Amino acid sequence: MNKRNFIAGLAAMTLWPAMLPAQSESPGAVAAWLADPATPLNADQIMLSDFQWIARPVAVFADSPNDPAFIEQMELLASRVDELVERDVVVLFDTDPAARSPMRLQLRPRGFMMALLGKDGQVKLRKPSPWDVRELSRSIDKMPVRQREITERRAAGSAAVN
Repeated sequence: MNKRNFIAGLAAMTLWPAMLPAQSESPGAVAAWLADPATPLNADQIMLSDFQWIARPVAVFADSPNDPAFIEQMELLASRVDELVERDVVVLFDTDPAARSPMRLQLRPRGFMMALLGKDGQVKLRKPSPWDVRELSRSIDKMPVRQREITERRAAGSAAVN
């Protein structure tokens, strides 16, 4: 392969995703999160794949909205929501096991569960008890994609100063 073909192939790979139509099962979920990233979303018809490479879902499950662990988890998340927004976190919740939401079918919780997914769509952690935003932030900040975001933000900040 010569240099010219390599460069042409690289250019085609760069432009190719932009030419594809947007594909989303529930585009309203992403739009709702983008409009107000601090508000948790009910996961009844949300596909986790809709947020792939856009946001980091934190999925909170309980068998009832009255579950004390669920209430505590939602309060913990709300108390430091600005830190979650800064890290592109979307909070999704499901308190109705009978509805069998796509998210519940995919993650299969038993009773209360909190799960953190990366922007790549992979489950990074599952917890059977509430977790503080500080703990979540530490886990997120160790992820390779987040490390790249921090580096890019620093580079953009220093370029703006110069």
